[in-house]
Order: sequence, then C-alpha cells, then structure tokens
Amino acid sequence: MGAILKMWIPILIICFLTTSCATTVTVRPARGVVVTKLNHPRVVVHNNVRYYKSRGVWYIKKNKSYRTVTVPVGVRVTTLPRGYKVVKIRGVKYFAHNGVYYKRSGRKYIVVNV
Repeated sequence: MGAILKMWIPILIICFLTTSCATTVTVRPARGVVVTKLNHPRVVVHNNVRYYKSRGVWYIKKNKSYRTVTVPVGVRVTTLPRGYKVVKIRGVKYFAHNGVYYKRSGRKYIVVNV
C-alpha cells in the first residue's frame, strides 16, 4: 500500500501543477447590439459614413451609443480577422470570416459581395 501511495502522490502533484485553471473567453457583441463605450476604437470613413472598429467588431455611432454592424462592402483592410478561411468560388480565391468575404488587392484586402 505504501509503495502505491509513493507512486501516485508525485503523479497527482505533477498533474495538478501542470493543468491551468485560467481560461480566456472572448465575448463579442452580436450584430445590432448597442454599447455605450468602446475600447480605443479606430475610425474608418467609408462612403462618407464614420465607422468605428474596436477589437475586430465594427460599429456606427448613434447619439451617444454605438450599434454593431457588419463590415461595410468596399472597405479596405490591412489584415484579415483571426480564424478566416480560404475559399474558392467560381475559380476566384476569397478569404471568409463570419459571412464576410475579403479579396486580396495588392497588400490589402477589400470586403466584397459574393
């Protein structure tokens, strides 16, 4: 019995020390949700409309709050969002993420309708 305990106690200690209790969860607001504060938004003007981009989510300002919107078609972005997928439609290569399609244009990407 003592030999079994001597064997299992170090194994249990190692398992306990190597597992992490910390879990990171990223919560993004759904489309149409209204928020009152943004964390360091980047302002993007497209077709004379001011869009605010914060942590990968796009917003339009309404009064003193911000409403989430889809990425506007025609906007040029320098980087693709995390988790994008490469898809080919009718022989053309697109990058898709959450129903938004991007097409490479030089060093940037343009949001397009497919």
